[in-house]
Amino acid sequence: MTQRLAYYGFRKIFDSINQHGIQKGVDRMGIDGFIEHCARLAASTGAVTGMGGAVTMIVGIPADLFNNFAQQFRVTLGIIYARRGNYNVSFEELMSVVGVSLGLEAGLLLTREILERVAEKLLLRMGARAGGRLIPVVGAVVGGTTNYLFIKGVGASVKRIPLLPPS
Repeated sequence: MTQRLAYYGFRKIFDSINQHGIQKGVDRMGIDGFIEHCARLAASTGAVTGMGGAVTMIVGIPADLFNNFAQQFRVTLGIIYARRGNYNVSFEELMSVVGVSLGLEAGLLLTREILERVAEKLLLRMGARAGGRLIPVVGAVVGGTTNYLFIKGVGASVKRIPLLPPS
């Protein structure tokens, strides 16, 4: 599963993101407001996924994962834009920053192995928080809160990375 997510899923999510729209959002809301906005979007799918317990969780997890990865990428791209003033970021550069934010070594070439390690770390983080979503209604609170805090944590983590101009 991590291979498919790493090779096709991340690229598809990246290609679906409107980087110019991120620039507009950061310019309008500021970077902290933009991170808050993305965290709320992630919280919404977490709440919906956990609303009905196990049934909606099973059906909604793919959409929830897609949205969480998309919001993580949007937050990362937003911080890169806020620091550099450039919103045109390559997939390889984005994944390198995401990898560093997850604790992978900086400076590693973007390879299939690195993409798999990123996918594995992200799936482990998301899966570790899924258990509380099994209880109807309470699962909505757990799912929404978990997703919100995950995206806020991503923002804090990426903000700590010294981002240099692309080489």
